[in-house]
Amino acid sequence: MNPLSLAFSPCPNDTYIFCGLVHNRVSRKGINFLPPRLEDVETLNEWALEGRFDVTKLSFHALGHVLDDYCVLTAGSALGRGCGPLLVARKNLDLSQPGKLRVAIPGRLTTAAMLFRLFLPDCTDLVTMRFDTIMAAVERGDVDAGVIIHESRFTYSDYGLSSICDLGQWWEESSGLPIPLGCIGVRRSLGTEVISRIDRLIGSSLDWATGHPSECQPYIRQYAQEMDVQVLAGHISLYVNDFSRDLGEEGQAAIMAFLQRGRSAGILPAGPAGVEVFDHTVSGR
Repeated sequence: MNPLSLAFSPCPNDTYIFCGLVHNRVSRKGINFLPPRLEDVETLNEWALEGRFDVTKLSFHALGHVLDDYCVLTAGSALGRGCGPLLVARKNLDLSQPGKLRVAIPGRLTTAAMLFRLFLPDCTDLVTMRFDTIMAAVERGDVDAGVIIHESRFTYSDYGLSSICDLGQWWEESSGLPIPLGCIGVRRSLGTEVISRIDRLIGSSLDWATGHPSECQPYIRQYAQEMDVQVLAGHISLYVNDFSRDLGEEGQAAIMAFLQRGRSAGILPAGPAGVEVFDHTVSGR
């Protein structure tokens, strides 16, 4: 079997999860990978539309566009409560007139972008930016507000910004489910046996990281946007949780609800007939 292509983001939760795999700390279970490609999640989303990688991190928003080609692994996802994107601004906003607002979003295919469109559908002046440039743009007044993700959740007050709405909390209150942010997609054409081995491998890599957190630090810090130890620890503890180890029934229900709401709003295309989001032969490690 030829080595598989692999891509994930440089965010601490991803480098933490994949550290053991990348550095050969866990059994490869007969699976070999090319050197991984680390890029911003929106870049990975766009590449997923092109089908570039066998195994890739992507946003659940982007997943809704590529279900013909990719299914979701049970390991490696980012879901949870109290961990969603934030809408931030320099001052309180009048959300009663959304048509007058200019808002920065961290990529058109991010979960954050879809959440904001669901929350405030009449706001159409959306400016796509890299996630790590949004806070400065809001601070300068280039936009009225911005939707922030990743480490920005911990540092927006340093820019003199205030949280206008916690979009994750809004989702949780309106759906009763955790917010699905990002997942590990795998090419369906690899077949269920290989998909199952990849799933167990990523789960083993996460288990190794949990038992060896200090050994992960050099790899995490190599790519992190923020270097403060407490910020890095907070990021990992927030986005790596029980759902990252196994989606379970609640995680799967949250994903299906998110995709269905996106379809109902016309943000996502209708689901492909007869195609499962999850590979149901993958279960347990």
